[in-house]
Amino acid sequence: MAAPTPAPAPEYWAAPPAPHRRPRPVIALNAIHKVYGQGEAEVRALDGVSLTIERGEFVAIVGASGSGKSTMMNIIGCLDAPTSGRYFMDGIETGELDEFQLAQIRNRKIGFVFQSFNLIPRTRAVDNVAMPLAYRKVHRRERHTLALEALDAVGLSTRAGHLPSQLSGGQQQRVAIARALVTEPVLLLADEPTGALDTHSSEEILDLFEALHARGRTIVMITHEPEVAARAERVVRMQDGHIVSDTAQTAYHHLAGGAR
Repeated sequence: MAAPTPAPAPEYWAAPPAPHRRPRPVIALNAIHKVYGQGEAEVRALDGVSLTIERGEFVAIVGASGSGKSTMMNIIGCLDAPTSGRYFMDGIETGELDEFQLAQIRNRKIGFVFQSFNLIPRTRAVDNVAMPLAYRKVHRRERHTLALEALDAVGLSTRAGHLPSQLSGGQQQRVAIARALVTEPVLLLADEPTGALDTHSSEEILDLFEALHARGRTIVMITHEPEVAARAERVVRMQDGHIVSDTAQTAYHHLAGGAR
């Protein structure tokens, strides 16, 4: 009996770029507006923002509370939709996708890192890391292997069997980063990743981001702390729903050994 024909890939799932072509941007925001409320209660959280982030960049989006950076993060992470404008994630126009397709983008294309870690309390580190693979119906044995590899990549392979309560804050954030990496996403999206950590642990997490970036990872980090943003190679500053500056960190390549 002939083997069944594999189901075709979803139409919204863009094919990888041809080798001879320039890689498409990971993020392309075109004239993005996000408006909440109406009339006198209207708030323009984002007011015509355009931003392109290329593959392999390490970008910090920084601003005070109310600047629009959190709204920007939600749109980049496909957690919210713009009121108007177009957003392309790795070449895919997100405005044309339904909720199921957006969930697929979040699971396959984006690795999230949150301030509060969001680990499952009574679950071992290795099983926390493997959780996104379970949603993709990856076999248990393969999930375990990939999760161990991700933990090793963040220097926590010896803590695979520990519960979150048995780990320091910095170690918990490393587990969260391993979980974000385990699906091999095109984008690592970190929301205030050092906000719940002490100074020493914060430095360790930022060192890890630099190391991941040196291996070719694309990282977008949301922060309100200028000293944290300074660890990125590019800093986008927001104020009142606008990008007010977009600056390459000229000292970054010296600090990071020029790695890209």
